Amino acid sequence: MEKAPIPEDLRRFVLTSIPSVPFLEALLLLRANPAQQWDSEMLASRLYVRERTAHGLLEDLCRAGMVAPCAGTPQPAYRYQPGSEQLRERIDALADLYAKQLVEVTLLIHSTLDRKAQQFADAFKLRKDS
Repeated sequence: MEKAPIPEDLRRFVLTSIPSVPFLEALLLLRANPAQQWDSEMLASRLYVRERTAHGLLEDLCRAGMVAPCAGTPQPAYRYQPGSEQLRERIDALADLYAKQLVEVTLLIHSTLDRKAQQFADAFKLRKDS
């Protein structure tokens, strides 16, 4: 049975907003338990990456508006909290797709050619809209 292609809106989201598989794995891990506060040590142990890498992932997720810092913690900690309902819905859809088409989504993330082509196309779209 052939799998359905990745929907264009999710394809664009992956190409423009998901820089790496560890980034996506971290996002989905935080999404799975939104009340949990995550610091770099906890994330590193769950993703099997160095603490420094985990810290960078958490900061990148925060800059992307997908997680928010927790106040009053002894060391920096973050919680899943997308900046908008639209972003939350897009992440939910990506999580569902990733569960069904892990290999395809992973290949898309790694496809720098597709990413560069999308950026090129987006540059023309911005000019057209201006």
